Amino acid sequence: MLFRGHPARPGWRARLREDVDAAIARDPAVRSRTEVVLAYSGMHAVWAYRLHHALWVRGHRLTARLLSQAARAATGVEIHPGAIIGRRFFIDHGMGVVIGETAEIGDDVMLYHDVTLGGRSLNRTKRHPTLGDGVVVGAGARVLGPVVVGAGAQIGANAVVVRDVPERAVVVGVPGQVRVIPPDEQPPAAEPAVDPAIWI
Repeated sequence: MLFRGHPARPGWRARLREDVDAAIARDPAVRSRTEVVLAYSGMHAVWAYRLHHALWVRGHRLTARLLSQAARAATGVEIHPGAIIGRRFFIDHGMGVVIGETAEIGDDVMLYHDVTLGGRSLNRTKRHPTLGDGVVVGAGARVLGPVVVGAGAQIGANAVVVRDVPERAVVVGVPGQVRVIPPDEQPPAAEPAVDPAIWI
């Protein structure tokens, strides 16, 4: 299953709390909710995206693009207002991330710094990746073209992905080499014994 489906969306206050909770759950360096709200540029970029995406879908395309560029200047994260991003999305370290116009990101996805979800075509069509629910993308990774990364997959640091990735798979290297995790095996966890290429 790529996406779990989206029941009724919570109000904006609940959505902000949900985003902060996601950051706290995924970053052991967090000291307080206040710190996340005030000091996490990845969080600021996501919140700015939610605003300029709302303008984009209402047809205010130029205003949306101008706001997205202002957010890029302030946070170091470029998210096109046309991208579709699910709930509890977290960008750790929040610098150098680029998310293209036709990218689609499921719920509970985490990106580290310097990730590109980019295109490989100049045609005005679906040209950016689709990430399923629960995907983790390591620092410096490039996911290029209209590829589909299945739910629960992990893309290692600096990997280059140009082909579809199955659910629960691990991808490392250039070009990305896929290792499918058998259903009865747990995917790698963030422990010292895990290959550091999975993370940062």
